[in-house]
Amino acid sequence: MRNEQPETLPEPFAHDDVSYPPGLVRAFLSEYTHPGDLVFDPFAGFGTTLSVAEEMGRRASGIEYDPQRCAYIRSRLRHPEALLQGDARLLSTYALPRIDFTLTSPPYMHRDDPEDPLAAYQEPGRGYDAYLSGLQEIYRHIGLLMNETAVAVIEVSNLKKPGGVTPLAWDIAQAISQILPFQGEVVVHWEPTYGYGYDHSYCLLFTRP
Repeated sequence: MRNEQPETLPEPFAHDDVSYPPGLVRAFLSEYTHPGDLVFDPFAGFGTTLSVAEEMGRRASGIEYDPQRCAYIRSRLRHPEALLQGDARLLSTYALPRIDFTLTSPPYMHRDDPEDPLAAYQEPGRGYDAYLSGLQEIYRHIGLLMNETAVAVIEVSNLKKPGGVTPLAWDIAQAISQILPFQGEVVVHWEPTYGYGYDHSYCLLFTRP
């Protein structure tokens, strides 16, 4: 799949543009949703999932931790109230609608990263295992919101740096499969590529418990 973004992100986000392209969202929404369905993104990032959902006649709902990103996403949406500025780990405390489909790319973590990805890298982390446990709890609550035929897709890569490889995609698959039934993966090959871990990614598919 072409790894192309139709819009250039404004400062101060331009250096962070490693989000998946709209084409990926369109492909999954065409396969798994219908007009009027509710599409949810617990890590809204730059709003790609939500903006494409609106473009395709779906309803959008999401959460974003970072207030600057939240303001940017809301500026892109026809229904900015669909996005909450908050912490996905507190998902159970928010009044959220039932979900027909969810697609996200969670904030990535190497095994030895000191920051907490689930707090937008703005706070010290409690380690890799705590990060995976946090994702488990988020998806435990998402499972309670999923309609009977809903599908959850998590787009993620394994990571490599001089200290070694973090099998992030496989670790997330194992962690979330303890909460939601794992239905396999779609491997996406990206062109152009950012290098190892970004030349391809795994779209992990889960269904309601």
